[in-house]
Amino acid sequence: MTTTTRSRLLNIVGGSAGNFVEYFDWYVYTAFALYFAPSFFPKGDQTAQLLSTAAVFAVGFFMRPIGAAIMGRYADTHGRKAGLALSVGLMCVGALMIAAAPTYAQAGLLSPAVLVLARMLQGLSLGGEYGASATYLSEMAGPRNRGFWSSFQYVTLIGGQLAALALLLVLQAWLGDDALTAWGWRIAFAAGAALAIVVYFIRRRLAETPSYARARLEAVDRPKSGMVTLMRDHPREALLAFSLTAGGTLAFYADTTYMQKFLVNTVGFDKATGSRIMTFALIAMIVMQPIAGLISDRIGRKPMMTFFGVAGTLLTVPFFMALENATNPLTAFALVMANLVILTAYTSINAVVKAELFPDHIRALGVALPYALSNTIFGGTAEYVALWLKGAGHEQWFYWYVAGIVALSLVSYASMRETRDAGLIAD
Repeated sequence: MTTTTRSRLLNIVGGSAGNFVEYFDWYVYTAFALYFAPSFFPKGDQTAQLLSTAAVFAVGFFMRPIGAAIMGRYADTHGRKAGLALSVGLMCVGALMIAAAPTYAQAGLLSPAVLVLARMLQGLSLGGEYGASATYLSEMAGPRNRGFWSSFQYVTLIGGQLAALALLLVLQAWLGDDALTAWGWRIAFAAGAALAIVVYFIRRRLAETPSYARARLEAVDRPKSGMVTLMRDHPREALLAFSLTAGGTLAFYADTTYMQKFLVNTVGFDKATGSRIMTFALIAMIVMQPIAGLISDRIGRKPMMTFFGVAGTLLTVPFFMALENATNPLTAFALVMANLVILTAYTSINAVVKAELFPDHIRALGVALPYALSNTIFGGTAEYVALWLKGAGHEQWFYWYVAGIVALSLVSYASMRETRDAGLIAD
């Protein structure tokens, strides 16, 4: 292994580690919502409490486009690693606020207000994280295996979600439901803040990407990053990044973060069983990411995205309806896994597809902002829509909603160019 290859590998691992912690902190909220919801929203039944926490979850998503606009431009102007360090710092502050937040019984309305403010900070953080991380990994990877290496963004993204679930399983076994509900959930947010501090210093030591370093040498001639430049010079690419994200992000949040609650609240499994099913499913999904990324390096990005679009459109409704009637955990696991195989065709390569659409001077913003807008509209509201429809007695409408948005994204997948061979990342 050459020095250049070794350095590239170490920096990809370092960048991925930070992504892992960012998404661990983000997903701890959803993993522990069943336990901390009564502390902030004591009134109503379990579905009503979850609906309130889902609303706060959505508020965090509404901050992501703002974070994408601010920190995407920051990463284009000051460097990819500077953007990565800033994003993890904001995530740390948000996690600490939730860990120390007073309960409703202690502070009344101040309690959910602190929760909302913390999630707003974390939303700003994650809005910048996706663009900076996708850009960093895609630029640091070589052209032959760019799909493989960039797939590690979702390896660490799902890994963060998995780690949150794994911690939940440990605390369930160690503390039990009563202690977790009373105070144990705070441990998870405190752990996330501590990890974020460590990663902040790791990210400060990362190397800058060759593509950005080259762009800095041409700084006199290149346009400045900003929303005006993005909309004026790259409107088609921005719209494509938005539309190809819509179905994938909605399916991801429906099939992963909401699925844990669906297994408990609709299918009827107990909390521990639902957590175990999703933990093992996410482990398998992590393994599938680099395999699918490697396949995309051989056959192209477009066939992978099109497969997800077709299968997601046709099979989402049958999948959820079959899962409704699952009584055996192994049957439920098999159904969840079948759906995650389809989803992997999108998750493994969506970041590199977006990165290959934009030139280096505006890549971080071009990746981050359209994704954040689409992610906010479709991903951030997924749990709320699902729970609202369940409360209204029309839960199955959610299945058709997911399938319909995936079908709309399929139009983009079918009409997009093959970015593997015509990407704009300079090596």
